[in-house]
Amino acid sequence: MLGQDVAVLSLAEVSDELGLSANKVRQMLRDGQLLAVRRDKELFVPADFLAGKTLVKGLAGLLTVLADAGFDRTEMLRWLYSEDESLPGTTPINALRTNHGTEVKRRAQAMAF
Repeated sequence: MLGQDVAVLSLAEVSDELGLSANKVRQMLRDGQLLAVRRDKELFVPADFLAGKTLVKGLAGLLTVLADAGFDRTEMLRWLYSEDESLPGTTPINALRTNHGTEVKRRAQAMAF
């Protein structure tokens, strides 16, 4: 699903970085505002989803668009890390991190039709 080369953070690390309780981070996962992968029976969040002390701008909205398009969480992660040379940054998550969220969201919306 998500390569071992992708840097991840434990839920405790995400909680510390965002200044939120662990319960709030779990709630964000349940609400679809954030995604996690399971490695060795533990949940981890891709480090690319954080920008300093906040989530990457537009991530939560993009995840909603992908969910509305029928993507499950595994498919969302796969799509976010799929190479796309036509996007600035070569993957949707990198394009999102470099303030090209409008283009990324536009592509996600187009996949719904």
